[in-house]
Amino acid sequence: MSSIFEPLTLRGVAIKNRIAMAPMLMYTGNDDGKVTDLHLAHYGARALGGVGLITTEVVAVAPSGRISEKDLGLWDNGQIEGLRRLSAMIRNCGAVGCLQLAHAGRKSQVSGDIYAPSALAHGDQSRVPQELTYGEIKGLVKAYGASAARAVETGFECLEIHAAHGYLIHEFLSPLSNRRMDDYGGERESRWRLLLEIVAEVRSVWPQDKPFIIRLSAEDKAGPGGSTVAETVELVARLKAAGVDMVSVSAGGLSPVFDGAIYPGYQVDYAEQVKREAAIPVGCNGSITSSELVEAILRRESADIVYIGRELLRNPFWLLDVARTMGVEAPLAIPTYARATGPYVRGH
Repeated sequence: MSSIFEPLTLRGVAIKNRIAMAPMLMYTGNDDGKVTDLHLAHYGARALGGVGLITTEVVAVAPSGRISEKDLGLWDNGQIEGLRRLSAMIRNCGAVGCLQLAHAGRKSQVSGDIYAPSALAHGDQSRVPQELTYGEIKGLVKAYGASAARAVETGFECLEIHAAHGYLIHEFLSPLSNRRMDDYGGERESRWRLLLEIVAEVRSVWPQDKPFIIRLSAEDKAGPGGSTVAETVELVARLKAAGVDMVSVSAGGLSPVFDGAIYPGYQVDYAEQVKREAAIPVGCNGSITSSELVEAILRRESADIVYIGRELLRNPFWLLDVARTMGVEAPLAIPTYARATGPYVRGH
């Protein structure tokens, strides 16, 4: 039996296999942050393709927290209905849906002021953000809680907080982007404070029988003096104690330059170290396109689930091709798809 098609259970939710669709921005929404038909088609195709866990693109907790003005949002009750329709569609197509909440921080490209822990631009071509006040930080924690409460109404089975890739929470975690000298900056315990407060706020409203996931950059990969994987392991232990069920482990994104080599599976070692030392389920990603590499990762127990991104953009039915090659009869939301995946008896 292929490890790829073994189920994974997190809290009360069973995921039918070990493949997750990575969160990938579409930039196809409207300025109201609501789901469109293009979102339904995009996610539905991958769900019908047999993927076990479908993770949405970032869903902003505030208008100024969008990466672009075409992003989805959940800062208003009027945005619930479209996401409810999306979650139901993913579920009816046989997959588990995960809604990802985020704030872009200094990487936001919306008009007007953008915000960060410190007034430091993301790169030479980026705007300088406004430094968040103490009161605004407290307001952001509440914003995450309010969006999580709305997420309950959408019907998504899993919730993920994006704390990686140089967006707002990651900016607080790293000493390279956080130069504050108050309760939210300085020593790592203070830099971790925002994420831990958000986790506590979200976990208090997110149902206890539903999984809660955090996406982290294990290392900043932005030059000397950044966060290390050893520090990330300690942070993950704190997150686990606070009610987090799984971490999706990535790296980089804090600056426009990635300080390291990129090759198939280049971030898997980070996931393996976090899984081993923090004793928590992990997901991995990083230029993973072949079933052979996925199988090796799972057999080595380097990760519990593998996030696939660009390969699912190229071929939404990639996993069904894998099943056919391996001789696995994968469950299908539309049974007549078996005509393409086999084995089958040819009809008229």
